[in-house]
Amino acid sequence: MNCTHSLKAAKDRPCAAPASQRLAQRLLAALLAAALAPAALADTLKLDARAPVAEPLTGHLKLGTATSPQGETLAANSRYLLKDGKPWLPVMGEYHFSRAPASQWADQLRLMKAAGIDIVASYVFWNHHQEQPGAFNWRGNHDLRRFVQLAQAAGLKVVVRLGPWAHGEARYGGIPDWVVDKMPTRGNDPEYMGHVERLYAEIGGQLKGLLWKDGGPVIGVQLENEYNIRGAGKGEAHISALKALALKAGMDVPLYTVTGWDGTVYPSGEVMPVFGGYPDEPWATSTKELPPKETHAFRFDTRVSGDLGAQTQSHQPGTAETDKDKVPFLGAEYGPGLPAMYRRRTLVSPDDIAAMLPVQLGSGVNLFGYYMFHGGRNPVGVGGTGLEESTLSGGYNDTPRISYDFQAPLGPDGQQRPVLTKLRPFHYFLRDYGAQLATMTVRQPERSPANPADLQTPRWSVRSNGDSGFLFFNNHVRQYPMPTQAGVRFEVQLPGGAVTLPSQPVDIPDGAYFIWPVNLDLDGVALRYATAQPVTRVDAGAQGIVHVFVTTAGLPAEFALADRLQVLKPGSGLQRLGVTAAGRAVSVLLLSPAQAEQLNVLEIAGQRRLVFSEQQAWVADGRLQLRGVGPHPLGAAVFPALARPRAPGLQVRQDGVLQRLALPGSIPQPTLKILPTRPAGNAPRVLKGGLANAAVQPVPEAFATAATWALTLPAKLPAQAEDVLLELDFVGDIGRVFAGTRMLDDWYYNGQHWQLGLRQFGLKPGAELQLSVLPLRADAPIYIDAAHRPAFAAGQAQAAELRGARLLTVRRMSISP
Repeated sequence: MNCTHSLKAAKDRPCAAPASQRLAQRLLAALLAAALAPAALADTLKLDARAPVAEPLTGHLKLGTATSPQGETLAANSRYLLKDGKPWLPVMGEYHFSRAPASQWADQLRLMKAAGIDIVASYVFWNHHQEQPGAFNWRGNHDLRRFVQLAQAAGLKVVVRLGPWAHGEARYGGIPDWVVDKMPTRGNDPEYMGHVERLYAEIGGQLKGLLWKDGGPVIGVQLENEYNIRGAGKGEAHISALKALALKAGMDVPLYTVTGWDGTVYPSGEVMPVFGGYPDEPWATSTKELPPKETHAFRFDTRVSGDLGAQTQSHQPGTAETDKDKVPFLGAEYGPGLPAMYRRRTLVSPDDIAAMLPVQLGSGVNLFGYYMFHGGRNPVGVGGTGLEESTLSGGYNDTPRISYDFQAPLGPDGQQRPVLTKLRPFHYFLRDYGAQLATMTVRQPERSPANPADLQTPRWSVRSNGDSGFLFFNNHVRQYPMPTQAGVRFEVQLPGGAVTLPSQPVDIPDGAYFIWPVNLDLDGVALRYATAQPVTRVDAGAQGIVHVFVTTAGLPAEFALADRLQVLKPGSGLQRLGVTAAGRAVSVLLLSPAQAEQLNVLEIAGQRRLVFSEQQAWVADGRLQLRGVGPHPLGAAVFPALARPRAPGLQVRQDGVLQRLALPGSIPQPTLKILPTRPAGNAPRVLKGGLANAAVQPVPEAFATAATWALTLPAKLPAQAEDVLLELDFVGDIGRVFAGTRMLDDWYYNGQHWQLGLRQFGLKPGAELQLSVLPLRADAPIYIDAAHRPAFAAGQAQAAELRGARLLTVRRMSISP
């Protein structure tokens, strides 16, 4: 008889499959058998993960009060952090409140939360608050207490980096001039420690009632920074004295940290070291490309990722090396961008940054902390004094007087940078799978690179516990082409047997990096492996449980289940894998890399939802917020759908499983009048010197040779625009923007477009700004990436050019659910 293959027919009676379908089933069965069976191919990459995971040490760390008034707990053992007794692997991002307008804090903190950040960290720069002896300034942009309160309102926890020496590319590391001029610092000198005691007491007063033990968001403090100084009254004794002063000031918190790199010293058991890494070294003195960095190579024996720019030297192992089995591997300074140094102006790509995550997580990191996640600008000191690090004030580096852009995922005015869209899926992965990952041990492959310069040997690792784990792979190294890893399969030996993946050898291209799961439970559906990266999980109500994955570019997305192998394609909607014990559907929503870069995971109307948008998306006051730059219309796609989305002019339509929201039309972009006012003179030769014996920033008188342009704002800016960005594309050495005699911002040329939000300055309509560009000399001993270094023509001695300038509106829409 004829048999209709439909859901109804499947319920009514058994049905013989057509011959073509039976052939396909036999082929899939054969593929699955091959995938699950151990492979003996020459190109199989092997790893043994059968050794049991040791139990963590507990009770040996002398930390602060772990329990909040609500009964919530925060603690640490030798391997991971714990929240309410369960493993916790959070993401932390640095945002310096005193380098940002207070009017922006609330939205920017919510944007960080929406990006998957769990903890906001911030330095308290002593010289921002007590530049002169006497009273402290905690007002306006310096209001630490309000910043912490807004972080709590945004759902973020807080780590306060106390200093007193912070570095952070600040003048004297943040210690006020009057202290540096008068007394020894960074040790237990009684006069110095008396002033530090007052600083800590002031900070403690700002945080009173906001600590974890009070029900507040402050879960930790960092003491000092990059501290490897030994000697009488220094070393472990100084860190112990600082912790005692913090406790005396009332700062009793669950976590006390110090930075752990470059031979750091601290009292073991009293604090925990945090680590970091950057994909380049702007503080280096080389004017050429650097060798491959350790941040793109898995580490199996050390937690220290090379040179992180400490300004003091140590010639012996630090406490962090001997403490490795006593404290968890915590990160605080993985660079999602790089600072601008005068002599070395590295411009990193989004992949240079995102490729670090599989490497660092696959090396055992159990707190992923970024420095900086949000860019900023230095305040100007009394009498116009610069508070930046400079060779003129004895610093090792020259940095811009005002700009602290850092190429951060969120720019100084909250701009969403392309790197942010690459990082978010990893943050969402840690939010849902971090508790499992935190307990897993790093496993080293049979073959691994001999050193970071080995670009031929595949770079990978596994973290596992029992039969479950995650496979981490990286084939991206900044500025170095990587060979295609041809005909690759992975064989992971687990206590319950070997898992080999994928079903057939694949070629992994240059630039690929990913995390693949092994024996992952998807709400009762046993996933043997997937060659796609898990991102998040959504309870879609009647549509069941949906697990979101993203494909690895160029590779098939295989999902190996107990009884079958499914090869899924992105853009196919919900693809069912099985059911939960309660009979609810378990499906996969598979995204392409481009789709994943638009993904935001937000809590709206009490439900976790997927929000796809090219614009920034976050939640404030229970409403979905969308913000975009320029003339483009605002829009988003939401899953599961909002019940009744409302906003003036909003258009709503259903597109498969996605609910599409659009606000058509745009704000006219205001016109900027540009007039050259002074040609460039002959810039003086760039000198070498300072502590680094490298190129030093020109003296102030050199700017007399700068080319200048008058930039006249329109008589009326769009009232409906939240902000207006001035975007400048110039070639030269140093750019500066003035309103009258007030410098608003400055910039070292590196090929990146320079943007400046204008609302914060209270400029009058029709105001005239001045742009000055100091010429870049062809013989300047300065590193600029080859792709952006000017191509000086024969005989051309310097360059100072304004290639473009425009105004871009920032538009925002608020959607009620």
